[in-house]
Order: sequence, then C-alpha cells, then structure tokens
Amino acid sequence: MKILVLGSGAREHAIILALKAEQTEHELLCSPGNAGIAEDATLVTVDQLDGGAVTTFANENAVDLVIIGPEAPLVAGVADALRERGIPVFGPGKAAAQLEGSKAFAKRIMDAASVPTGRAVRAASAAEVEAAFDELGAPYVVKADGLAAGKGVIVTSDRAEALAHAEHYLPTGPVLIEEFLAGPEVSLFFLSDGDTVRALSPAQDFKRAYDGDAGPNTGGMGAYSPLPWLDEQFGSEAAFVDLVTEQVALPVIRQLDAEGTPFIGLLYAGLILTDAGIKVIEFNARFGDPETQVVLPRLVTALSELLLAAASGTLEDQPQPVFSDDVAITVVLASEGYPEAPQTGRQISGLADASGVEGVRIVHAATAGPDAPGGDLVATGGRVLNVVAVGADFAAARAQAYEAMNRISLDGAHFRSDIAARVSE
Repeated sequence: MKILVLGSGAREHAIILALKAEQTEHELLCSPGNAGIAEDATLVTVDQLDGGAVTTFANENAVDLVIIGPEAPLVAGVADALRERGIPVFGPGKAAAQLEGSKAFAKRIMDAASVPTGRAVRAASAAEVEAAFDELGAPYVVKADGLAAGKGVIVTSDRAEALAHAEHYLPTGPVLIEEFLAGPEVSLFFLSDGDTVRALSPAQDFKRAYDGDAGPNTGGMGAYSPLPWLDEQFGSEAAFVDLVTEQVALPVIRQLDAEGTPFIGLLYAGLILTDAGIKVIEFNARFGDPETQVVLPRLVTALSELLLAAASGTLEDQPQPVFSDDVAITVVLASEGYPEAPQTGRQISGLADASGVEGVRIVHAATAGPDAPGGDLVATGGRVLNVVAVGADFAAARAQAYEAMNRISLDGAHFRSDIAARVSE
C-alpha cells in the first residue's frame, strides 16, 4: 500500500518502523516527519491540520491509507474530510475525538456507558476550583479540559500549586478537579472500526521527569511491555484484557455509536488498578507516546492489515492480534529543562554507535538534520528521542537500552535510569 502518516514525533516513527518491518513492502510517506523518520519514509509537505489539503494530497498521490498520529488533526476534523471523499483513514472524526479533546465530554460518555472512573467536578472559576478541592480533598488532581500536549494534568498535595495550575488554564476554559485514585497504572490500546474492537498488549509508562517518580509530570519518560505482574491479580494478561474490553472499551464504543459519532481509530485507555477495581483515568483518541514504541515492536500481526480493517469497517474479520514473547522497554532522552523550559538547537552525537547495540532501535521524537552533510543532528524539542530495546527478558532489554543510551551525547540532556527496574529484578 501507499500509506501517509501524519505527525512528527516518536509515535509516528514507531508506526512507520512497524510498517516498514512487514513482509509486504509499502510506500511510506510522512508529513511533516523528523530527521529520523526521513531515513525510513519519504517526507512530504502538507498541512496536517487542514482536512482539505490532506484530502487533496491523498487523492492526487493515490494514497491507500492515511494514519493520523497526533491529537490536534483529529480534533480539527481531518479524518472527517478524508472519509467524506472515501479515503480510508485511521483516526476518529472530530466529534468522537472529543473523547480526548474534552475531559468533560469523556466523563459524560463514561457516565452514560457505566464505565468505572473517579469522581470529577467541572470548575469554571477559582472559587469553584477551591470548592471542588474542599469536596474531593487531597491529593489534588487538576486537568485542563482541552488539549494540552500531555502537560495539562497535575497531581499534588500542595493546594497552592494545584490552584496555580488551575488558574493557568482557566482563561482558556473550565478545568476538571478529579478524585485521586491510587494504584498501579496501565495503558491499553484498542483498535476500533466503530463497532468491533481488538485489543493490543498492555504497557506501562513513566510520567514523572526523574527517577523514583519525582519531579513534574511529562509526556512520558519511558515505558515497557508486557506487564507480567498482571498475572498475579488477574490470572493472565489475556484475562485482564478481556475484562477491560467488556467493562471499558465496548461500552464506550457502543455509546459513541449510539450517539451517532462512531469511533474509528485507536482508543487509548489510561487505567488505574485500585482496591475497588479497574478505573479509567483518561482516554486518548490516538496511539500513546511512549507506549506505542514498546507495543508495536512486539506485534507479530501485520499492523497495516489491522489499521486498514479498522478504517474500512472490517475489523470483525481480523483475529485477535498476536504478540511475540519478547519484552520491550523504551527510555526517553529529554533536553535540558524539560518539561518546563526545554533547551533546543543542541547537537546530538553517538546515534550510530547506539544503534549498534543488539536489539536496539533509535526512535526519533524531535530531531532535525545537520547544517552540513555528515554533521550531527540537532534537538528541536523537549523529548528528543527514544532508545527502544527488545529482548528475551527485562534484565537483558534494560541492559541493552541503557548501554545504547550511554553512547548518545546531548549537552544537558537527562533520562530516567529506573524504567522497568521493578520487573527486571
């Protein structure tokens, strides 16, 4: 197939690498991409937020499938424009994408579908925020209602800090004050064609910036898959996935369909395993980053077949996706100052050396080409790249990932040293 991937981050690079690894050779296009993606796909220029422009490009270039990576084009309705012209697209339309675009919308859908989640209060002023704090108590969970590039959530016992976070986002709209939920977190992806769902393998990501879950929330500093500790509580990963499918994914998909806004694409369920059972923390309407980087390398089933079936409404004809017994971890290299004020424009070296470590691939998130041929790449954002390692067990994968990471140089950069440490013991 000729496949167009929209996006410029590590998630999109991971998708392209999975497509490239298939036995069937595809023509892969990406816009806008990054320096790493340019090595694995042809970069093209099209405004990813302009549905008309994307549709015109897809038609003029005989694109067979469009995969929308980031949330912004989904919330902008790019998928709707493509579907109206009969172009297969993996990604929900504007209305269904509000599941990520509006936390309040997501809570309403969960309530209507009887999906287990924490209590939430919508607050439109500082006074309402304070009242919600009094009602729900500490620790305080404050979420921007709209898109915030992974930085709209704060969890803190410091009331003044929580209030300041709320006041930062209130000028753009209401915020949600949520009940604090305690327990291990799990990310689970579901492919949906609006009716049928197919689950992928669970992963766990690390949101805090520093070791030991210290520091501010980020877009994610690392992840691993699968989650062997699920066996202890649920008997097997398959049993856990079946439970979440029945309690969370199918009710939400059916509710959206009943409201005339079928969800076609990737439903990301952010879950927490509380003493009172599984509860949903959040939904996203696209592949998660950095979890995608550890889930897709383990996928044996052809990704292109799954995504095309979802886009075409034939997912029920696809068996459950198959995953290898290998494990995968990813460690994120972040620029100095990330997440508050990342320093960009600095040179990155050692990538070829790092890529030489067995089982390792470098997935680029925010990189640009050198000023001169043969020069070093430069960092263009906060999360610069992912070191992804696939191995027979977590101890081996961790050793490979950190050996590769230590071969990369970026002035002032930082990364967590404890990704998947718990499961490698």
